[in-house]
Amino acid sequence: MTTTDQIKDLRTRCDALRRYLNIDARRIELEEEQLRTQAPDFWEDAKRAEEQMKKVKGIEKWIKGYEEADALTAEAELSMEFYHDEMLTEEEVDKTYAKAVEALETLELRNMLRQEEDAMDCVLKINSGAGGTESQDWAQMLMRMYLRYAEAHGYRTRIANLQDGDEAGIKTCTIEIEGDSAYGYLKSENGVHRLVRVSPYNAQGKRMTSFASVFVTPLVDDKIEVYVDPSKISWDTFRSSGAGGQNVNKVETGVRLRYQYTDPDTGETEEILIENTESRKQLENRENAMRLLRSQLYDRALKKKQEAQAKIEAGKKKIEWGSQIRSYVFDDRRVKDHRTGYQTSDVGGVMDGKLDGFIKAYLMEFAETDTEKEG
Repeated sequence: MTTTDQIKDLRTRCDALRRYLNIDARRIELEEEQLRTQAPDFWEDAKRAEEQMKKVKGIEKWIKGYEEADALTAEAELSMEFYHDEMLTEEEVDKTYAKAVEALETLELRNMLRQEEDAMDCVLKINSGAGGTESQDWAQMLMRMYLRYAEAHGYRTRIANLQDGDEAGIKTCTIEIEGDSAYGYLKSENGVHRLVRVSPYNAQGKRMTSFASVFVTPLVDDKIEVYVDPSKISWDTFRSSGAGGQNVNKVETGVRLRYQYTDPDTGETEEILIENTESRKQLENRENAMRLLRSQLYDRALKKKQEAQAKIEAGKKKIEWGSQIRSYVFDDRRVKDHRTGYQTSDVGGVMDGKLDGFIKAYLMEFAETDTEKEG
């Protein structure tokens, strides 16, 4: 049964959020930004207009999020009064309380994303580990998991590159994910993901372990300046793989970009390889590949600036036992994150994209550290 103290705590948290989020100031800012959209020449520059509308919607989302949490908190307070007057049951009060808690936690979590890059879209790349078909099948399962997560949160997705496995699954894929704070939430997925299951590809029905790595970087746009040395770029073209028949590309529309990156601190050189098969037009694939290169270079510069990004570097370990961030043990019905200790028995739900619990646990543990370093 929900207690009176718990209801009071809701109001304390809600009032604190009003101060932290500067809701009163945001309301004034919203009015000012909305006035700019009413200028007679507003839509003459479509790109600038789109950015302004995006800014307005961003402010609106904070205000609406707070107003919803405030209204649900007031409803919980009222439900407790009705319970004391014997007009509501314990179950009804508990249900109202739970809805208010969920709204507050969602807003509190979003408030943790204070780094500049957290608000950006992201690029999510999955590579299968050693192990052939089993690992390639696992990589495809992860791809589906992230696509379902994006769909559930209203994110737009675009598959920039996809290489099928030898018999099943995929060897690698690159997904661009666009939406509110996509990078801020999905940065927690950086690292090696380990699967333990009875393999459908093993005739003896043995329990097998497979690995796949996930890399998440911010997706930069034209507003962010990233220097790319044209002398360090080389290009290859190839035929994009298709489903067969009339869908197979007869021309080399796929592009492979190679960039010789030099670490500014150590002087070490490393080749960045990007493949793009998103479009049937080679020119568009070149443009997309350049955008992905700029995103990678931005991410590297980001890591140099922020010590907190060292956590992401853990995702670059070899794809093998001991370096995983999360284990998915199908037979035991358990998914566990090794960084936070958070786990769930809802394996099916996780594979359908229900990752909010893992993301919340990660941000609760690491976001405050990032904010302290920022300050």
